[in-house]
Amino acid sequence: MEDNNKNSRRKFLDKGLKLGLVTAIGGIGLSKLANKLNAQDNEHSGEKMELMTTDGNLIEVDSSEVMEMVPSENEEEKYNLREGMPNRKFVMVIDLAKCKNALKCQVACNKHHYITGDHAWLKVYKMQEDEDTAPYWMPTTCMHCDHPACVTVCPVDATFKRRDGLVLIDNERCIGCRFCMAACPYSTRVFNWSEPGQEITLNMNMEMASRKHNSIEYTGMPSVKGTVDKCDFCPHAIKENKLPHCVTACPNGVFYFGDKYEDTVTNGEESVRLSKLLRDKDGYRLMEGLGTKPSVYYLPPVDRLVDFEDGLENFTGYKSVDKPE
Repeated sequence: MEDNNKNSRRKFLDKGLKLGLVTAIGGIGLSKLANKLNAQDNEHSGEKMELMTTDGNLIEVDSSEVMEMVPSENEEEKYNLREGMPNRKFVMVIDLAKCKNALKCQVACNKHHYITGDHAWLKVYKMQEDEDTAPYWMPTTCMHCDHPACVTVCPVDATFKRRDGLVLIDNERCIGCRFCMAACPYSTRVFNWSEPGQEITLNMNMEMASRKHNSIEYTGMPSVKGTVDKCDFCPHAIKENKLPHCVTACPNGVFYFGDKYEDTVTNGEESVRLSKLLRDKDGYRLMEGLGTKPSVYYLPPVDRLVDFEDGLENFTGYKSVDKPE
């Protein structure tokens, strides 16, 4: 019995030493090495190499146990959600002359981000300049500013701006202080006072069960109670060279999306030069005097293609409302 205990302890210490080496050189491949150790280390390359332990001693180990610690080329090139895509600048153009409040954009956004109508990231407001002008519908999203005030005030780096212009929220970091909501001049953020409904969670679980995903990479996740949410420009779709869901769902081609550096945007049916579109139709950005430099442009509601209709709503129960003063 005593010999068995000594042997077991010796094996444990031997594994502990090897696992300590993994920690000393960065901890990469820990799970793979642990699996190999559990298999009693039957496979060895026969080649030895020296490693220094944390206390400064040199020891020899089999090279096969170290090679797995080196990150592969694919791992080094792995897409990083917080960094985004280099040499890209994503922008959106919203044509107010085309919007008839169909709300297909909102339905698609809610579905693919597992949110309810009460917490919709994309809202459509009834607008009217004065009593002598015709009303029109105005979709609003996060503006994904080049100089976002929300990022500046976040105390825990939960709100961050990527190299490609997207401003996102890390819900695992968010502490629910709502400083970002107070700082945002466009009021496009929502606070999650409760967990997602049972139906939303069930739909999410069924979809996630059908595919593998990494929570760090995949952003189309359900809301988290006590955190802030907002439009994210669908980075999980952009990563696959697809358009945001609001763009593809709109039946009237209201939303254009593209790369400012390439000077091209598309609504899925037609592709146009961004600079020409903004110049020819007097495109503008909201509250440009604030210096936030939004990535969302609007085309004024002139030469309208659709008649204004009031009172539409979608199946989520969310109604388009008058824009608050």
